[in-house]
Amino acid sequence: MDMDNHMTPEPPISQPSAPQPIPTAIPMGPGFAKPPRKKGIGWKIFWGVVLTLSIIANLVLLMSLFGMAALISRTTFTSTEKQFEEAVLVEGPHYQTLAVINLEDIIDESMSERIRKQLEQASKDSSVRGVIIRVVSPGGYLSPSDRIYNEIKRFREQTGKPAVAFMQTVAASGGYYTSVACDKIIAEPTVITGSIGVIMSHLVIEDLLKEKLGIEPVVIKSGEKKDWPSMFSRTTDEQAAYLKDKLIRPAFERFLQVVYEGRRDVLTPEEVRQLADGSIYPASEALEKHLIDQIGYLNDAIAATEQLAGIQGCRVIEYRERFGLWDILSVRNNTALKLDRAALQQWTAPQLMYLWDGR
Repeated sequence: MDMDNHMTPEPPISQPSAPQPIPTAIPMGPGFAKPPRKKGIGWKIFWGVVLTLSIIANLVLLMSLFGMAALISRTTFTSTEKQFEEAVLVEGPHYQTLAVINLEDIIDESMSERIRKQLEQASKDSSVRGVIIRVVSPGGYLSPSDRIYNEIKRFREQTGKPAVAFMQTVAASGGYYTSVACDKIIAEPTVITGSIGVIMSHLVIEDLLKEKLGIEPVVIKSGEKKDWPSMFSRTTDEQAAYLKDKLIRPAFERFLQVVYEGRRDVLTPEEVRQLADGSIYPASEALEKHLIDQIGYLNDAIAATEQLAGIQGCRVIEYRERFGLWDILSVRNNTALKLDRAALQQWTAPQLMYLWDGR
């Protein structure tokens, strides 16, 4: 039939197309933007954590340092127990000990306090059977010298323990003043001692101010002697006689009394006065004139102290100041030059001293 010729033909069945390959690279061109590269993110996080932990650790360490400094300061300056370290010089039994106390350099307020604390530590230590005062000093200020002398005497009287002075290099004027408080004085062969007397000095800057700087000092005072001696005017004979009577003579008489009390077994008051003309003496002459008891070394001083204490073969220690964290933190403050009114006053004011000024 012709029906087949008039039927609408069916559309051909489409064949599935082959899969397109996935591009291995992102097409580049005007229509495409390059994505940002994200590299090193892990390292940034790592170093950030390390830096944060480092800052925290440093803050904790700083706080710990200040806390320890406060603790050390409170312990060092409020406790009278074991303020000084004990360095062993000679080994021996701990139950019988001799303590060496060092008196070195110019005698001033700080040295006086240091010696007092060491003697206090020795007096509280039942194992200490005696002390050796090692003196290496040309002397110093009157009051500190007298306080050290008194502290040594009090140690001997309150404890009943002996004290022996051991002189090295120079032990003159105030150095000798403190030594006569001991039971016995031993000096090395090369020692210079003596210089029994008082000295006072002050600056006069009158010409410098007037002639060089054109400055005229003005001093208003209630009495004629109020500013004697003055750095703004020359010292007259009248002023010198006044100062000698009011200052030099009383301090000198005190020195003579101290020497006589310490050496009364071998010297008379007249002999002490004859020796007290300010002269210095080598060890051999000092022994001949009975200013010292023996020439020797540290071993001889130890033997003499043992004999006075009635012991033998003892342990010998030396007191040394503790050096800790507080000292490190305060070193800058201690070494800084402080020029204030008090310092100027100390430098320019007349200084009355038991000092061998052998410059």
